[in-house]
Amino acid sequence: MGWIIATLIASFAQTGRNAAQRQLTTQIGTMGATAVRFLFGLPFAAAFLAVLALRVDLPRPDATVLGWAAMGALAQIGATALMLQTMNLRGFGVVTALIKTEPVTLALIGAVMLAEPLGPARMAAIAVATSGVVLMSGVDWRQGGWRPVAMGIGAGLLFGLSAIGFRGAILAFPSGDYLTRASTALTISLVIQSALVFGWLALADRPALAGIRRHWRDRLARAFWGPSPRFSGFWASR
Repeated sequence: MGWIIATLIASFAQTGRNAAQRQLTTQIGTMGATAVRFLFGLPFAAAFLAVLALRVDLPRPDATVLGWAAMGALAQIGATALMLQTMNLRGFGVVTALIKTEPVTLALIGAVMLAEPLGPARMAAIAVATSGVVLMSGVDWRQGGWRPVAMGIGAGLLFGLSAIGFRGAILAFPSGDYLTRASTALTISLVIQSALVFGWLALADRPALAGIRRHWRDRLARAFWGPSPRFSGFWASR
């Protein structure tokens, strides 16, 4: 029951965060808005992990954990940037429906990389859920050309790949309960992402970095929408 509540909260938070990030693209650009998600999310994840460390021993990441976390981190950066760019071409609801093709990607890649079985019931549930989201968007997909559609599906593909990376990192820890492993993997991934996006902005987009620094209070509020459902989804595997 806990994983259902966590997933609902994270899904609501993610929708709000995506909408806020879309507004940021007009002020600090796509990469600037992408960076906000990671730069301002890291302190909250680190603080939670520090509190958790007061009562339990944190698992030590090995090369396997870091490899999975790096894969998830890179895929999520690309997915976020592609999603925000697509939102500049199509409406928020349309893009949200497009990236919700992610469960299909997640199931297929998970079957190959994590050896997770795909039973008929599971595939049917994924197909019904994904089709329902697409149909509820109520749009003509031909409007605006197929480029935004391809970009939105590509974002969903990368989000699915990021979920596999994060899940792989969580499962690769040799010890720790589900909450400790998920929190540690989240913090490691955010450290990787923050270092990468900060380095990119420092080298290639100083105005965006200056904009983030100038309006840090507003950016912090917009970034405070909780962790991705990709981490809360781990609750289902307890």
